[in-house]
Amino acid sequence: MKATELREMSDEQLELTAVEAAETLFRLRLQSQTDRVDIPTQNKKNRRLIARVKTIQTQRTKSVGG
Repeated sequence: MKATELREMSDEQLELTAVEAAETLFRLRLQSQTDRVDIPTQNKKNRRLIARVKTIQTQRTKSVGG
């Protein structure tokens, strides 16, 4: 998901996206410890998605607060 798509989302949608990505990342980490992972790049994609969401949330709070 691109940053432009994330910026169009509401705060609630961003939070939900971050939570879903974190849950997926957790499951993939468990799976990588026990089994073979089907798509090894999925961890990286989820980490970057979480980082993008957090960056946008920070930008929104700074623009509203000051």
